[in-house]
Amino acid sequence: MTHPRGSAAKSAALSAALSGAVDLSALKARADAARQQRPAPSSPPPADGDGPPAPSAGAVLEVSEATFQADVVERSLKQLVVVDLWAEWCGPCKQLSPVLERLAAESGGAWVLAKVDVDANPRIAQLFGVQSIPTIVAIAGGQPVDAFSGALPEPQIREWIKSLLDALKDKLPGIPDAGGEPVEEQEDPRFTEAEDAFERGDFAAAKAAYQRILDAEPANEQAKAALVQVTFAERSAQVDPSSVARADADPKDIDAQLAAADYELSQMQVDESFNRLIDLVRRTSGDDRNRVREHLVGLFELFDASDERVLKARRNLASALF
Repeated sequence: MTHPRGSAAKSAALSAALSGAVDLSALKARADAARQQRPAPSSPPPADGDGPPAPSAGAVLEVSEATFQADVVERSLKQLVVVDLWAEWCGPCKQLSPVLERLAAESGGAWVLAKVDVDANPRIAQLFGVQSIPTIVAIAGGQPVDAFSGALPEPQIREWIKSLLDALKDKLPGIPDAGGEPVEEQEDPRFTEAEDAFERGDFAAAKAAYQRILDAEPANEQAKAALVQVTFAERSAQVDPSSVARADADPKDIDAQLAAADYELSQMQVDESFNRLIDLVRRTSGDDRNRVREHLVGLFELFDASDERVLKARRNLASALF
């Protein structure tokens, strides 16, 4: 099977499913600077042989905003990653986390536990839209595939993980197939070219590479999604952070309003970005209104169509237009 390598296309898929690729793109800059830094596993070995097994090397990772891209997104392209969103003050977290760590150690590398302290890494918590902790999210192939909140009993967690591994064994190279051998993964060189360009910040080359894929395969959804994400990344990289202040100072300046909406979205202020443009639709007419509407619809394309924020914004946009 041949498929994209991951960094751009798969990050786009994950962020679209969660809250927009802009979120992961913002974290990726820090990931590149700290890619070689890997904290030790969170739990020390037991004092004697009577305690639970210590997590095997790499079975449990302490993940930060800087390491999220490498330890969660990119790792999930090859094996199941279970993200444990916790906090020191959370009682149920202290019950659940040791169970997850032990199960990860027992898995023999079939999956990895990525622990995220939400107090130290609030942007990751925002990315997942965390409402309560503990929240556990399963990530595979660059996308969230399942999640639950609260401290479930160990047998229920074991069954949950087993069902995930069974469902994913034919999709991820790091999960053994029925014969016990890993499925060989092959990279699509067309996506590799595009993703390399994206990683070095050459947005024009990345867009051109994705466009060539679409010229040959107009129905290639991964290339479509990636092209949308790269286009936004290029545009948002040029937005001045002061654009929000300028837009607030002059509500009639359409260019400033569009730039401010882009900046807010790049900072994970999704509702603020959408509401800004919906309000602008209400205040404009003719070509100006159509321009704003098209810009907003373009932002919707960064997200999964079923995202509640998009559905709400589409309803509000329809109300503003009619």
